[in-house]
Amino acid sequence: MLLLLGLCLGLPLCAGSPQDARTRDDTSDRVGLRVPRQARLLQRLKTKPLMTEFSVKSTIISRYAFTTVSCRMLNRASEDQEIEFQLQIPAAAFITNFTMLIGDKVYQGEITGREKKNGDKVKEKRNKTSEDNGEKGTDMFRASVVIPSKDKAAFLLSYEELLQRRLGKYEHVISVRPQQLVGRLTVEVNILERSGIESLEVLPLQHSRQKGSRRGEDDSGPPPSTVINQNDTFAKVTFKPSVVQQARIAQNGVLGDFVIRYDVNREQSIGDIQVLNGYFVHYFAPRDLPPLPKNVVFVLDSSASMVGTKLRQTKDALFTILHDLRPQDHFSIIGFSNRIKVWKDHLVSVTPDNVRDGKVYIHHMSPTGGTDINGALQRGIKLLNDYVAHNDIEDRSVSLVVFLTDGKPTVGETHTLKILNNTKEAARGQVCIFTIGIGNDVDFMLLEKLSLENCGLTRRVLEEDDAGSQLIGFYDEIRTPLLSDIRVDYPPAMVEQATRTLFPNYFNGSEIVIAGKLADSKAGQLHVEVTASNSKKFVILKTDVPVEPQRVGGGAGDPNHVERLWSYLTVKELLSSWRHSRDAQEKERLRQQAQALALAYRFLTPLTALNLRRAAAPAETPEAAVGPEAVMQSLRGTPPQPGPALQKPFSPRIKVSKTSVDGDPHFVVDFPLSKLTVCFNIDGQPGDILRLVSDHADSGVTVNGELIGAPAPPSGHKKQRTYFRTITILVNKPERSYLEITPSRVILDGGERLVLPCNQSAVAGSRGLEVSVSANANVTVTIQGSIAFVILIHLYKKPAPYQRNHLGFYIANSKGLSGNCHGLLGQFLSRDARLTAEPSRPPFPKAGEPAETVLKVRGHQVPVVWKQRKIYNGEEQVDCWFARSNAAKLIDGEYRDYLASHPFDAQTSFGPRPSSGL
Repeated sequence: MLLLLGLCLGLPLCAGSPQDARTRDDTSDRVGLRVPRQARLLQRLKTKPLMTEFSVKSTIISRYAFTTVSCRMLNRASEDQEIEFQLQIPAAAFITNFTMLIGDKVYQGEITGREKKNGDKVKEKRNKTSEDNGEKGTDMFRASVVIPSKDKAAFLLSYEELLQRRLGKYEHVISVRPQQLVGRLTVEVNILERSGIESLEVLPLQHSRQKGSRRGEDDSGPPPSTVINQNDTFAKVTFKPSVVQQARIAQNGVLGDFVIRYDVNREQSIGDIQVLNGYFVHYFAPRDLPPLPKNVVFVLDSSASMVGTKLRQTKDALFTILHDLRPQDHFSIIGFSNRIKVWKDHLVSVTPDNVRDGKVYIHHMSPTGGTDINGALQRGIKLLNDYVAHNDIEDRSVSLVVFLTDGKPTVGETHTLKILNNTKEAARGQVCIFTIGIGNDVDFMLLEKLSLENCGLTRRVLEEDDAGSQLIGFYDEIRTPLLSDIRVDYPPAMVEQATRTLFPNYFNGSEIVIAGKLADSKAGQLHVEVTASNSKKFVILKTDVPVEPQRVGGGAGDPNHVERLWSYLTVKELLSSWRHSRDAQEKERLRQQAQALALAYRFLTPLTALNLRRAAAPAETPEAAVGPEAVMQSLRGTPPQPGPALQKPFSPRIKVSKTSVDGDPHFVVDFPLSKLTVCFNIDGQPGDILRLVSDHADSGVTVNGELIGAPAPPSGHKKQRTYFRTITILVNKPERSYLEITPSRVILDGGERLVLPCNQSAVAGSRGLEVSVSANANVTVTIQGSIAFVILIHLYKKPAPYQRNHLGFYIANSKGLSGNCHGLLGQFLSRDARLTAEPSRPPFPKAGEPAETVLKVRGHQVPVVWKQRKIYNGEEQVDCWFARSNAAKLIDGEYRDYLASHPFDAQTSFGPRPSSGL
């Protein structure tokens, strides 16, 4: 997919118009007459857009990968400049979001339906690959924008993919090609596999032998600066090369592909079945089975275009493959150009003499003539059908055609649709066709359809690549068939909308993946039955999988990686059926189904489009600092649901009450029973640590806040301001955990110390404590599912002398706190209040101060006045009764009773006291 977004975005210049290009060229020529070449070169180098940050964060949960790439650019020039963001992504991946920040403007991506008339054009584009694509295939994403002088831009791209298992390994490939040396370059991959990680390795950077790049000093292991931390089920891999390390790899910044290979433990022969919130996924990859005999015909293009390296490498690869055939296999060889040349008119057994004769035949192949693809396929399929029909084969076997070409059909039948029809009619589902396309002139779409319609696979090999090794690697994937005629059954009354459940073959080292939606999620068990053929045996495997009744997560908006995997596979299968359907009515039905599901799950497909729209900038003050957000980042937990990458400064996942402390510090207490809201201020001293919630003896929770000072505004009545710069939370049950939150980072210590930066979204959990960071916006802390706090992050882009980056503390759920809870906020959670004479509206005299009313709270008589106060980052204004004089008559005791000796001090002057602070 080549997606080019050429966007003006309301800025002065949109690069790319012929007139602009002509004007620049003329100017360049005039400058060239006056300025020496060296000076011009220095000028260009000086003003080239600077990439200040390139980061990739990927989370893999049970083989399903969520990846987010963020990039920051700076236009150092004195004039507006075009900046292009480009990224190679895996061809099998779906883009789910793209967001740009140009200066202080935010442009968010929106997945919309594409018009039906454009479907065919998009389909053609989707299958194009760029010039530097490797064997596995990539799509190039490009976005072009004009940046004002001295301004910044940020790009954020998110995509998802299901990792394919090949040769016994999953491979996760991340393109690291920033095109220049970057001050901050980071790749971080988190892998969570429930069944356990059996093996994991990081390969040397791949495809780095390009112009302007060279290998590092050591190619044998992971790239320099790579760090791997793992246990039985979790692995974290980071790659943070310094500028010097980057230069040693590639002076032009084209580092290559960062590749992680791993595999998981497999204990049950029926596979790994996971059920989550009404969806299931079944990974089936049996091993330790005897291989099936295979009947294989190698059909090789020997037309004139194969002259030179292509044919030589193909011959060398076939020599190796013939040696690899097993004694129980049968084979034959066909060479084709405008003539079909058959080595033997029947399949022969694998003996040393036959292998030697086959190699001699291949050696004498010479390139000549045109390309009769249809005739070659017909002859190869006929050889296999005749062999099966005329031989009494006791063993079950697999019939394969391995077809290799570098061009398009030029001789015989050349019409694509007729070639497909002829092949499908001849194969009759009994012969699987595996195709390999070499070079840039091959009709790769034809090869792809031939394989998809005939139970095979396809690969593309570029001319400059080592075609021989890639051919051998492709054959290795299919060299060992273990099962045939595989059928997976689930109870129809319990499972609906399952993906494909019938498979012609299973090859050793691969994996069959099925996902589905449960019709009855209340049932206690899911029955699974697999039937297949293996050599002389008929295999039947059965099991019952428990279906957990409870939902995982805190609400309907929580993510479900199994559900997204199901939607990913379903959209893939619908698109494949849509592409290959030849019935107009069925094709339209498939198009509508695929488009609707892609829109529901925000997948960019050939039937959907990515549109950028200007997002409304938040107007409140202080304004949250804007920056790319790693939407899919997750640490030992489920990644957030895909959505807009940039959110308003306040958007917690759970409902938040008014009970809070924020700003300089302004306290708000909500009494829902009496429908009253009370507010008060506490004028503390910088460095004071205030007890906000003290319930150490019962629920085991303590919350403290440390104050930081700032000068008062010139027109203010105070001498100084104070804000909360640190919120600390101590959880003592079931095990002790510590949490320290500042505007820049969150430190979680629950046995293992974990540091989460606040400018990146993340989810982490430990010992019943869950922490969710929404980048530069808020931190949500959930304890045992019954206590929840939300800490707002206030960041100033250009702070005034009296402003400081600070935090606000909000109580979202207090059900788990006891009636003995205390602290400046905690003491009001189990109390109620009432007014002695509540007026219908606040009595404001025309002159002077507002009249006072008396509030009764737990025996306290508190004079209060009517006031309005803004909370939630200024997004909501509440009416409240304000208690003056530092809340002296409202709170228990005095101000000094609420001072803690250190951030994790759990002592309290009220109620039961713990034995020690730490």
